[in-house]
Amino acid sequence: MDIRKTLEKREEELLMPLAALSSRSKGREVYEEPCPYRTEFQRDRDRIIHSKAFRRLKDKTQVFISPEGDHYRTRLTHTLEVTQIARTAARALNLNEDLTEAIALGHDLGHTPFGHTGEDALNELVTGGFRHNEQSLRVVEVLERRSSRYSGLNLTYEVRDGILCHTGSRQPATLEGQIVRFADKIAYVNHDAEDAIRAGILKESDLPKEALELGHNSSARINTLVRGLVDYSYGKSQVCLPPELEDKLMKFRQFLFDHVYIGSSAKTEENKAKTLLKMLFRYYMTNPEEILKKTEIEDEMSLERAVADYIAGMTDRFAVHEFSRLFVPEPWNSM
Repeated sequence: MDIRKTLEKREEELLMPLAALSSRSKGREVYEEPCPYRTEFQRDRDRIIHSKAFRRLKDKTQVFISPEGDHYRTRLTHTLEVTQIARTAARALNLNEDLTEAIALGHDLGHTPFGHTGEDALNELVTGGFRHNEQSLRVVEVLERRSSRYSGLNLTYEVRDGILCHTGSRQPATLEGQIVRFADKIAYVNHDAEDAIRAGILKESDLPKEALELGHNSSARINTLVRGLVDYSYGKSQVCLPPELEDKLMKFRQFLFDHVYIGSSAKTEENKAKTLLKMLFRYYMTNPEEILKKTEIEDEMSLERAVADYIAGMTDRFAVHEFSRLFVPEPWNSM
């Protein structure tokens, strides 16, 4: 019994006409025999979950660097929240949940330590700039190794496209990728605000009227936005929010940039984190043997690219450990 074919037939019979079907995927860069009991998108989801890059997300900053408390988001909890929102929307829209889940789980694999602060630091140092969505694609195409036959995880085209296009100017090629693009914004705007309120940076009453019109707590706002996304997009060839809801979401996002993401007490450690990563980058560039100890440099890979890959893959904790090892003197013991 070929379970995969049964699952593919179920997709073809039940999903909306514009849904991405695993049986019609554009495929992988290197051909592999299909799995007998998983669709191609289910297989991609499993590869992402079992990757080292996914495990490292638990120790990477979302917004708050080294918070004193157990309930602040990390990059991993953010990823899981995006995945939940995206799957809910995909199921309601009768689109491919497995593709949606795989994209959502992989969308931030390339994020740096210390959140967007780390991304900004590398963007200033790397020739051509550094963007976490492009690095996420590089993680699954090059850096994660699971076979001697190919680099990366050899994911399907649709998953790789969704990861790359979850942010930036390029629109995802699938409706499932478009869902993740909105789910990411819905998640981080509401959950970053919730964390800021927990930290005492904001009070619920400080939020702009647009946020309060969406709902008077994080759960209510997410519900309003997801319902709007589903109702407005059902049966259409594009996934989007109603204009009035998207306007409120973007004004809420701008409020967070003005009051949380830039210049608030949540960012007091940013300059230290940025300096730390820049010092590590310059050290590795002038001491390439340090990189050679820890990573394989392909013949065509420049040292700069290898250093950027290595730093981007660090957790917050490991980056601090490396900085201490390289730059902080150890106590001298004469005994």
